[in-house]
Amino acid sequence: MQYLSVKSVSHRYDIGVSTVWLRVKQGKLPQPVKVHGTSTRWRLEDLEKFEQKQVQEA
Repeated sequence: MQYLSVKSVSHRYDIGVSTVWLRVKQGKLPQPVKVHGTSTRWRLEDLEKFEQKQVQEA
């Protein structure tokens, strides 16, 4: 399973890091998970599912 950092997510969607956190709070991006206790990461699989859902709703 592949995990992405907040910086990687911001690059993926061409948005700022603070915008990533805002969109998570608004429910416009999937929730991250904690890995190794302290690191926050997004599962690539979760982001891909989210993207497919966005395409289907458009």
